[in-house]
Amino acid sequence: MTLSPRARRMRLVALVLLVIAGTVNYLDRSALSIGNGAIRADLHLSDIQMGLLLSAFELAYGVAQLPIGVLIDRFGPRRILGGGLVLWSVAQVGSGFVGGLGQFIAARAALGIGESPMYLAGTKVFTNWYPPAERSWPIGIFNASSALGPTIAPALLTLLLLTYGWRPMFIVIGVGGIAIALLWEWLYRDPAEAGLAPDELATIRAWDDDSSHAHAKEGWPALFRQRTTWGMAIGFFGVIYLTWLYGTWLPDYLERERHLSVKAAGLWTAVPQACGFLGAILGGLASRILSRRGVAPVASCKLPLIAGMLVTAACTAGAALVHDAGAAIVLISLALFSATLASSCGWAMAAVATSPDKVATLEAIQNIGGSLGGACAPAITGGVVWATGSFTPALLFASAIAVLSAIVYGLMVGEPAGKRSNHSAEGITP
Repeated sequence: MTLSPRARRMRLVALVLLVIAGTVNYLDRSALSIGNGAIRADLHLSDIQMGLLLSAFELAYGVAQLPIGVLIDRFGPRRILGGGLVLWSVAQVGSGFVGGLGQFIAARAALGIGESPMYLAGTKVFTNWYPPAERSWPIGIFNASSALGPTIAPALLTLLLLTYGWRPMFIVIGVGGIAIALLWEWLYRDPAEAGLAPDELATIRAWDDDSSHAHAKEGWPALFRQRTTWGMAIGFFGVIYLTWLYGTWLPDYLERERHLSVKAAGLWTAVPQACGFLGAILGGLASRILSRRGVAPVASCKLPLIAGMLVTAACTAGAALVHDAGAAIVLISLALFSATLASSCGWAMAAVATSPDKVATLEAIQNIGGSLGGACAPAITGGVVWATGSFTPALLFASAIAVLSAIVYGLMVGEPAGKRSNHSAEGITP
């Protein structure tokens, strides 16, 4: 059955709104890294303190993942994401009024809790509105917002920073988030609320046959008994470690290690992030192409993910060892392209690796690992730079993390989590 124009329109509205919200989400996250130097000077923070501040977001984000994932699976993505949008925007505005490290950490923690539904809810939306074979493509486009935000951030936020200061910078983007929250509540509806004809709604609900899911009638704790679940969580630690390393320290790295001005560092940071934007889109496309050619759903995500992490490792190590700033930027651009390609494949994997009623929960478990990686990356990097006076050891360590991530995916991610293998005979099993 072909979807009605109303259903196709709602899918497009959902995709556009999620890309906009995801872009603002990463503008919010990027603000601290763009204002790193000014904030350190104004609040008299050391590298270690700044590393802890950069990590506060990811720690809170990670702690919130599992309960938020369960809530999304229980109540749907519309209301949970709407509340999250309001909370994170208010927290971002509050960051512009902090008076010291403790208040800033609290604001960043609130930001992390508020942003925790973003990618869980987005994947749930695409699970609700797209059949399994088509999900990786919109998920890839949506995940590209995680690179689009940081691509826009250097020019936009550096302009705000240099013109008005870091405090107004936080306030302006926080107000923008509140506007997005109002649009989301006004325009988006889940399939059951979208006024679809009964037969069309039945068709959408039949896309995922729960009879193929070995643990469909069990609660979400059954996911923890699956090796694939643990492999996805541990492997995603490495994926997000690499993306968050560059997302938090890249401008400061270009200033201090490559001796660029604040303005030049802000502008050149956009180049690797733009490459990350392309990588995120191509990750979803690669999974879709492999799936259409008969590769099993999980394998169609896993294979490009592993390749992406190995390329990320090689380019990160190369960036650590080259002497030329231009060569370093090229290698970091390739590293972020490959890392965000892997990230898109990781998000798409969870959308096909379990029953629909547990998608957000599995995403949450995976993203707990990712959040730990995101929390460790800035803290470890800050500590290493403080101890050695150089980013080189930190980048080499990150390269090793990327290799280990690829190995974990290769060895631990196999049969879908909580789902019997249900592939065609010509499919390639993961």
